[in-house]
Amino acid sequence: MTSGRILIVDDEPVVADVLREQVAAWGYETRAEADGLAGLECIKEFHPSVVIADVLMPRLDGFGLLREVRAHHPEIPVILLTGGGSIAMAVRAIQEEGAYHYFEKPIDTIKLRMVIERAVEYAETRRENEALRRQLTDRGAFGELVGNAEPMRRIYTLIEQVAPSSASVLITGESGTGKELVARTIHNLSPRRNAPFVAINCSAIPETLMESELFGHERGAFTGAAARRQGCFELANSGTLLLDEIAEMPTFLQAKLLRVLEERSVRRLGGGQEIPINVRVLAATNKDPHEAVRAGTFREDLLYRLNVITIELPPLRERREDLPLLAQHLVAQLAEKQGRPVRFLSNAALEALRSHDWPGNVRELRNVIERAVIICSGDKIERHHLVPYPLEQRTRVRSEDTITLPIGMPIDEVERQMILRTLQKTDNNKTRAAELLQISLKTLHNKLRLYRERGLLPDDPPTHSSNISASPTSSRRNYRTVA
Repeated sequence: MTSGRILIVDDEPVVADVLREQVAAWGYETRAEADGLAGLECIKEFHPSVVIADVLMPRLDGFGLLREVRAHHPEIPVILLTGGGSIAMAVRAIQEEGAYHYFEKPIDTIKLRMVIERAVEYAETRRENEALRRQLTDRGAFGELVGNAEPMRRIYTLIEQVAPSSASVLITGESGTGKELVARTIHNLSPRRNAPFVAINCSAIPETLMESELFGHERGAFTGAAARRQGCFELANSGTLLLDEIAEMPTFLQAKLLRVLEERSVRRLGGGQEIPINVRVLAATNKDPHEAVRAGTFREDLLYRLNVITIELPPLRERREDLPLLAQHLVAQLAEKQGRPVRFLSNAALEALRSHDWPGNVRELRNVIERAVIICSGDKIERHHLVPYPLEQRTRVRSEDTITLPIGMPIDEVERQMILRTLQKTDNNKTRAAELLQISLKTLHNKLRLYRERGLLPDDPPTHSSNISASPTSSRRNYRTVA
């Protein structure tokens, strides 16, 4: 199977034929033309991924062909060739005229093959980005991301700019805003899209296991290590690794992570061999990373290493104009998933959704829509399908969101009361409770264990009926996913 189409334009038939045969042997579909004008006509029906053109040709030379291609087919990279090149001509070709690359004859075929591979990847990325732009214009979507609000459009532009590179990206935003979707979109628009995408949740792994999860281990490295195991860096080799909730990673591991990022190699636990890796690292956090640095829980040097580009996702309450679009997108997606007949939402249902502040962001909206899709037996979600829906619950929710404490209560007891009340509010969903309390899941478990040891916590904390603003978000994904 060919992996792209290459058009070769050269007025020397022998050179053109030899080059065409060589490129075809690498698995590409090829065509050859004798001058720039013939090359332009060929582009219209051949639709090449890449054009390779000699500079000196009759009728229309290589620079003229390059200018025409850039004007009418900007997604096609052009590689220029010359038999009498110079540094000045190379600079002009690339910096001034916008050529993808420049070669002097005789051509280094090994280097040419590498450049063609990169150029084809570049062309595919440009085409996919153009398709996404049309998709955004048509229905307000950018890959798996949905929204037409100005903050989202700025994010789409930034994703499009950073995706083709290998730069590290730090994705910030409240829980449920879609940080992993952004990471996957960056991966899918990058030259690494055919390689693995691996996500690891740093807040969901015990400290004793995290180093092994990241770097792998050799057989016998510790009790229970019955076989060699690859870590996330090795699993993501040639692809993308997302370190979700990076601010929750223990500081001793942050130092080891920094070394891996700088040296581009890992050593498995119990192993003595350095294993080279080629991984693009993306990181995500729902905390302010600079505040975490000031608190001493996030290494400043690691932040600078990861924070080449920052993408900050807005909460749903700051882009309410996207609610109808998002809700309709979720209805279509979830109705297909659940095999239900639902097609759209009524105006009353949309108004109920608009009245809510969505503290759980898009994740919470998804849960509400999925519940309504399952309950609804017709093709339209009505207001009563959003049970319990925001408008009728707002007064009661406000009272449930408060806690009264006497002056003089010890701080430890204040903390205990707040934790127990928050667990009640989330129906004992510890992940959601930790997010509301702005502490790590590990810290919450440690507190609850301490309360049990002191006899201050029943085995099963009490729960109450949920409502839309207190309903737990979907269970946090497994701590490691590989795509």
